Amino acid sequence: MARLFEYQSKAVLAKYGIATPKGFVCRTPDEAFEAAQKLGGRAVVKAQVFTTKRASFGGVVLVDSPDAAREAARKVLGMRVKQFVIESVLVEERLDIAREYYAGFIVDDSTKAPVLIVSSHGGTGIEEVAAQTPHLVARRTVDLLVGVSIDMARQALEESGVSGDHADLLAPAVKSLWDAMRGVEARSAEVNPLIVTRAGKVYAADARITVDDHSVFRHPELGIEIAREFSRPPTALERIAWDVERDDYRGTFYFFQLETGFKRGDGVVGFHGAGGGGSMMSMDAVLKQGFKLANFCDTSGNPPASKVYRAARIILSQGPIDGYFGSGSGVASQEQYHSARGLVKAFRETRLNVPAVLRLGGNKEDFAIKILTQYTKDLPAPVECYGKDTSPDFCAKRLQALIQTHPKDTVPASRPEPMPEPEKPYRFKTLTGEVVLDHAVCERCETKACISACVPRILTLQDGVPVLNITQEEAAKGKCTECLACDVDCAQYGLGGGRVILPIPGIEEVD
Repeated sequence: MARLFEYQSKAVLAKYGIATPKGFVCRTPDEAFEAAQKLGGRAVVKAQVFTTKRASFGGVVLVDSPDAAREAARKVLGMRVKQFVIESVLVEERLDIAREYYAGFIVDDSTKAPVLIVSSHGGTGIEEVAAQTPHLVARRTVDLLVGVSIDMARQALEESGVSGDHADLLAPAVKSLWDAMRGVEARSAEVNPLIVTRAGKVYAADARITVDDHSVFRHPELGIEIAREFSRPPTALERIAWDVERDDYRGTFYFFQLETGFKRGDGVVGFHGAGGGGSMMSMDAVLKQGFKLANFCDTSGNPPASKVYRAARIILSQGPIDGYFGSGSGVASQEQYHSARGLVKAFRETRLNVPAVLRLGGNKEDFAIKILTQYTKDLPAPVECYGKDTSPDFCAKRLQALIQTHPKDTVPASRPEPMPEPEKPYRFKTLTGEVVLDHAVCERCETKACISACVPRILTLQDGVPVLNITQEEAAKGKCTECLACDVDCAQYGLGGGRVILPIPGIEEVD
């Protein structure tokens, strides 16, 4: 689920007619000062963070002057809450609160339906209220064909202990909350507290909305960067990885950073899985050896070699990791030699300088192991590869042994060297990249390794050089599957006259 910040959630609620306090999103202390001035000085400064109980770490501060607002923002901005660094605050008017309540809609996977939850007690400690005094909470399963009426909302509120007059005031807001949830296709929409002021007006004093991942593309107005659930804003590499996944439907690629700011020798390892359950098991094996994981990554669902290549490049761009560990389910139905070629291309282009242990279990795993073993022998760091019959625990121990004996002062991994300008260039587009062949080099090549490696016969020999056996348009639309066989075999057995260029926008800036 993709989370919205409080200020984003409130913007959604306001669109559906729920009143929210006047406020301003601020990213500097001076902006907080100006916001408090506009509000008359008396305000509340609220950290924008994906967590509850903000008051417990100083994330909600009541102020009585612009100077106090600036000082509060100075203390809150930059604060780290677990992995979340607070980058903005919401400076809002302070309301004259008479009573706080809770209202929310959450999709219940067990009943496969949304559930309305209301309570006569809202604000801090709502979880404890629900656990210790369940009679103060009312629940209603929502029939999607019927929806939520004001009468249904009122009845639920009264059942939770809300007085009749306040139930009348709150019911329209609860109905509007349902409309908002449906409007943005949310998995959950909560207002806590939903307040009634002494003047008898209803406001959403705080709000949390999470949107279904599969619906994000229909709601560009929400400004969601990545259609996945994060406990913090995405990192630069996570944005780059999402762009790869979003623009390439073939297979899946999930990337999430776990550690940042580490250095060589800290025991941080890049992790590359394939298949959810097997990846989790493999992560456990690495952690048991005392390592920390720089990231979680999963390439599964039979991705092309080009997608695995991009995943490996992103993992290697995280910083000075001590090793690279790849292991999945061991019974994957995907063709493992595609993953092997993607890894080989990434390792060779960056001149891999840390030990790598890879476990590729599945179709043609023996062929995949052969590719990885033979094509990486000349790299600065060792690469070991195993199949499904070798346990993740054994592989993790091997990585530990290799890291312990590998020199720590090896040269850093480098960016791929640009391909020399071809003397006789022959180019064609693929679905996400471009194949470039230098026919001046190809003419001298005796092995023509790219031709024998191209099992789909996308390439053929013509006058002693490789050319397309299909039209340029067919190659660009995906008939060239970007298996990378021509690339890695040309480097291994030929003269290096050909390369598949696979751009990763933004990766150079991170490197």
